[in-house]
Amino acid sequence: MKRYFLTGIVVLIPLVITVWVLRLIVNTLDQTLFLIPAQYRPEALFGVNVPGLGVLLALAIVLLTGAIAANLLGRRLLQLGEVLLARIPIVSSIYASVKQVSDTLFSGSGHAFRKVLLVRYPHGNSWTLAFQTGFPQGELAAQLGEPHVSVYVPTTPNPTSGFFLMMPKRDVIELDIAVDDALKYIISMGVVEIRGKKTVSLN
Repeated sequence: MKRYFLTGIVVLIPLVITVWVLRLIVNTLDQTLFLIPAQYRPEALFGVNVPGLGVLLALAIVLLTGAIAANLLGRRLLQLGEVLLARIPIVSSIYASVKQVSDTLFSGSGHAFRKVLLVRYPHGNSWTLAFQTGFPQGELAAQLGEPHVSVYVPTTPNPTSGFFLMMPKRDVIELDIAVDDALKYIISMGVVEIRGKKTVSLN
């Protein structure tokens, strides 16, 4: 009986969590329906709420925004909008910070989460996986003296929280591991096995 119970837990927990996360995402994206006038919403047209239509609307908005921003006129409009936002005191600082982070994470030319590192953390006798996010520059690089790397150390099992560190380049090891595989290893608390082709020191 105990063995059956534990097996059931192992099978059901991933399914329940997956359904819960998907439901949370769908319910959140369904809020975009409030952008539509009340008389044109599904409950007004069909007499019933249709889950998931907000997801389609959100995807359409993202694709439309990308299509507009990809052409010359769209880029001009975005630049004009950014100039206007930059003149609003509180909004300008929030927008500039968020935009810098998003550009770093999602830009094809960025270095965020492009390399998986093996670092000593939280002390010299233990190791953990981390992600290289870039290099200290300007005054930071001058004060640090020797070459350093900017490192993000995620927490387990929630890798969206973690610690930002600047570590000497000689003290980190670059791993030939895909970022997705490293994230799976971190989320699973080391249960999921990962295998890299090679391990190369950054020295």
